Amino acid sequence: MKKTIQDIEPEKEPKGKTIKISSMTEGIKKSGLIEQEEHLGEINADLLKEINLSSLPFTIIPPANIIIPLMIMFDKRQFNHLTKQIVSIQIIWFICTAFIFILGSVMKNWFSYGNSFILLVMILLVMINLIIILKNTAEIERTGKLFFRMNFSLI
Repeated sequence: MKKTIQDIEPEKEPKGKTIKISSMTEGIKKSGLIEQEEHLGEINADLLKEINLSSLPFTIIPPANIIIPLMIMFDKRQFNHLTKQIVSIQIIWFICTAFIFILGSVMKNWFSYGNSFILLVMILLVMINLIIILKNTAEIERTGKLFFRMNFSLI
């Protein structure tokens, strides 16, 4: 049976093949065809804050601040765009932290900075991660969205 645009009921959101056909005929990306609003009714804000804050104790152990939120995400079966963003932000931050730490080590050797320079870099990186986590938690509480977010997800 052939499905046409008239088959879409006005109260329901089109899914699957309807979106694919509509996007092909209109020349629009699938993601742009239907705007996805972030609704607190669909997303448990308390669980979202728990996933975000689970990174907090592990800010000094960068791989753990990715693994622990992932474990909670899988355990609680929360696979929405916000939880994926939280973990993606921590992954990006881990990559940036590694790069900045290596850059700091090279600078320490080139410019003959003492060991206190590396300690200062490490403290600064942890503080920035704390700010990211706490600011996102406050924004989740206030609006149900993330303050620091990306236009893509790594997971």
